Amino acid sequence: MEMATPPDPSPPPPGRPGGVDAGVPGWLRTAAAYAWRIIAVAVVVRAAFSVLGQFHRIAVAVFLGLVLTTVLRPATGLLARRMPRPLAVAASLAGALALVIGALVLVGETVADQRKGLQSEFEKGIDRIEDQLEGPPFRLPAETFSDVQSRIGRLLSEHRSTVISEAVSGASRLVEVLTVLALALFCAVFFTHSGDRQWQWICAQLPASAQRPVSVAGRAAWRTFTGYTHGILLVAGTNAVLVGVALLALRVPLAVPLALLEFAAAFIPLIGSPIALAVAAVVALAAKGPMTALIVVALIVVIGQIEGHVLHPLVLSWAVSLHPVVVALAVVGGAIAAGFIGAVVAVPFVAVLWSVQQALRGMKN
Repeated sequence: MEMATPPDPSPPPPGRPGGVDAGVPGWLRTAAAYAWRIIAVAVVVRAAFSVLGQFHRIAVAVFLGLVLTTVLRPATGLLARRMPRPLAVAASLAGALALVIGALVLVGETVADQRKGLQSEFEKGIDRIEDQLEGPPFRLPAETFSDVQSRIGRLLSEHRSTVISEAVSGASRLVEVLTVLALALFCAVFFTHSGDRQWQWICAQLPASAQRPVSVAGRAAWRTFTGYTHGILLVAGTNAVLVGVALLALRVPLAVPLALLEFAAAFIPLIGSPIALAVAAVVALAAKGPMTALIVVALIVVIGQIEGHVLHPLVLSWAVSLHPVVVALAVVGGAIAAGFIGAVVAVPFVAVLWSVQQALRGMKN
């Protein structure tokens, strides 16, 4: 009869009781466990952005297509009650294109009508600014301005070839932009017409265990993205109307183009509107003098307060629950990573990730 082997009375090797380093505090082991997971996620995100960077034009086109889809789907749904869905998609797309082209034509006509008056106003405004800088308290010598103008002329003449090459590259970039816009319209048409069926087909290709989580995550992501897009459009439209009315009341030239610039800049939260209004302040300074420019600067503060404390909490809080610090960090990080496009995409991207995480957590509970 075999006797049972008695347990080894010797203590475990120092530093590894139960398979864990005894000399490492528990909080450090926990921090290390989180650290390597965070590093792994960062590597995956970096790799994803590297891949998207190689196909950034396609990524931008798909993003713009999704934005257009959020705008076209409500109108398409209403029209589809009275006509076939393909005709409803075509009608809503034609209406959106007519609205955009009309805005561009309005800007062109405004600039063309005010071109001669603007030139004289800007010349007088620049002379007025020079006179003020020559007087107290600045007392700049008059030779300073002529020296600056001569240096700018020499710089342009010395770098004429660079300017020409930049103009040529700008023309090629215009072709790229038009290509991206055409692809975005193409995607938007099919997303609007049969986006639900396309998503169901994608989910059906996944393993059975992953279909429900992916479907839940997709619905949460689309709901957040749609809410953010509709909300930011409302905020941008409100800002543009306020700026346009104020500039028209102050008789600042190019009020309509500056209002449309404010509309476009509002898509970059926190920093877009101040930049657009700073441009308006420069135009007001050159055309109407420092007093009007100071009023426009005050307008920057007022509209910033309205946007930050009224519009964003009322319009976006139900769709995007992000702290202002997170929004600011996302905008700056997106701008560093991908420039202007990154600044525009960063906030909805972070909001979608957060909503997906919340939806998946709720499904597990």
